Amino acid sequence: MNHFLDPFNLIILAIALVVFWRLKSVLGGRTGHERPPFDPYAAANKKENAAAEAANGKVLRFPKEAEAAEAAAQAKTETALPAWAGYATEGSTIALGIEQLSKADPQFTPKNFIEGAKLAYEMIVEAFARGDKTALKSLLAREVYDGFARAIDAREAEGQKLESRFVGIDKAEIAAVELNGKRASVTTKFVSQLISATLSKSGAVIEGDPKQVREITDVWTFEREIGSRDPNWKLAATEEPA
Repeated sequence: MNHFLDPFNLIILAIALVVFWRLKSVLGGRTGHERPPFDPYAAANKKENAAAEAANGKVLRFPKEAEAAEAAAQAKTETALPAWAGYATEGSTIALGIEQLSKADPQFTPKNFIEGAKLAYEMIVEAFARGDKTALKSLLAREVYDGFARAIDAREAEGQKLESRFVGIDKAEIAAVELNGKRASVTTKFVSQLISATLSKSGAVIEGDPKQVREITDVWTFEREIGSRDPNWKLAATEEPA
């Protein structure tokens, strides 16, 4: 009798084939696209390479770190500069005045003052043209306000109208700085472009030109009491340019 064809052997062979087929269906065969086996030393090698690059001076910096370092360097440079730098000549009376005022009032900087003065100049010019005495009162010292108010009242009494359009400021520079006790005074020279004309009650042009842009030069002095709760500077004097 052939032992290979024995029924018992055939049953064993059938069982083996079934088990093999199931294992293959579960585990699958190799296709050539499998992930490489996990290398426990790969991460350690990457860290060692990064450490070697750092030791050689090849250190990568994130953009935020670079920006922060640049800002810190710029702030350090600005702090090292004298207060008058860019706004006065070294050794001039203006430079000495800015230094003195900066020491008396640490919050004062020429840059912030000029920006505020330009804004105040535009607001005052436009408020005067409109005849807005309420707006002027918060921007002018008492004596200057009284003069502006009288000019507005006289204009309205004559039935006149001031047409004015602010074009822009070409130049704004500090012309003088004084510190008398706690009262600080900063004189500023403005060169601006303005369209302005005074019209009669009938609409006739009395002064100026409603269509022509004119260059206007004004010298204004702003004052503020150092230590006052009111941080605003007020227009304390106006004068004709020299």
